[in-house]
Amino acid sequence: MELRRELRRRGFFAKPTFTSVVQLCCSASLAIGGIILFFTLSNWIGRGSALLVSAAGSIGIGTNTHTSSHGATSERKWINELLTYLGFSVHAGLSATYWWHKHVLIHHSGPNVIGLDHDADLSPWFAMTEDEVARASGWRKFYYRHVQHLVFPAAVALLLLSQQVAGCAYLFSVLQDSKRRQSQHWLDAASLVLHGLLHLALPIVLFSARDVIVFYIARNILISYGMFAVLAPAHMHPEAARLSMDLADTEYSLAQTSTTLNYRTGRLGRLLCSGLDYQIEHHLFPDISHVFYPEMSRVVEEYCRSESLPYRSYSWDSALWNSFMALKHPGVIRHATAIQGSPSMVKSQDL
Repeated sequence: MELRRELRRRGFFAKPTFTSVVQLCCSASLAIGGIILFFTLSNWIGRGSALLVSAAGSIGIGTNTHTSSHGATSERKWINELLTYLGFSVHAGLSATYWWHKHVLIHHSGPNVIGLDHDADLSPWFAMTEDEVARASGWRKFYYRHVQHLVFPAAVALLLLSQQVAGCAYLFSVLQDSKRRQSQHWLDAASLVLHGLLHLALPIVLFSARDVIVFYIARNILISYGMFAVLAPAHMHPEAARLSMDLADTEYSLAQTSTTLNYRTGRLGRLLCSGLDYQIEHHLFPDISHVFYPEMSRVVEEYCRSESLPYRSYSWDSALWNSFMALKHPGVIRHATAIQGSPSMVKSQDL
């Protein structure tokens, strides 16, 4: 609360809607321009370049509207929700209501808490912790020890598809339950249908079905690698603590900073990441716009140092490489039984 008051005094809780929307338009221009070029050009070098441009723009759309999903783009709730539907459901084909449930509600309430945060659980395909390896036996243990880190880079290509499928499954289950479904779920379903129409059905009418399908699959794969590059370094890095459920009540600031890292990018990286390179700031204050993260990071770092809270920042390439290596050297889960005192009294050095 002390830090929040200081950040509010400095004006960081204002909603810079215009700046955010301008950035979003830049990313949308790349995404749409890449699509137009792909279907206009005839040589595959040009098409490949257009594909990369469109994928980069799509990543920028996703990270920008990620800010909207936290209600941090505008003071008006309907604008934040509209941008989330457009960026996630309509453009990416990823259910917005699933994202609000999985990411905003669950992940942010307990990042890297094993058994709570599904982003930290890649089982049964991959083991992120020594506990998972120890519980395995036979061929699965051999696979976890010696093979999974070789398979994982290829599996990343399916990241967006897996989230699209999981989102549709979640939304379908909610729509079948009269006690859970709300108007937002129907709006989400309509947005996903619109995604199919805009990205597959309509283009197939105008262009070659083969080209449309190749473009859709190839861009999904490129976006998947981009999503991993943006999201993984903050939590998969070996220095990001993994907590057991009995540490879920650890003091908020420590729980967020011990499980989260920052990484440093250039100007293009900042446009693509929309603040996700400042994950510590984002996890402490998800209701602040990413536009302010670079400036407010100095205040947050100073505060963390003064309160003996971890504040770690690495180069993007180093953080990304170590995130891949986390599959070769699974980490340990921090258990409350190994720490003296109650979870609320845990200190930085304990984690």
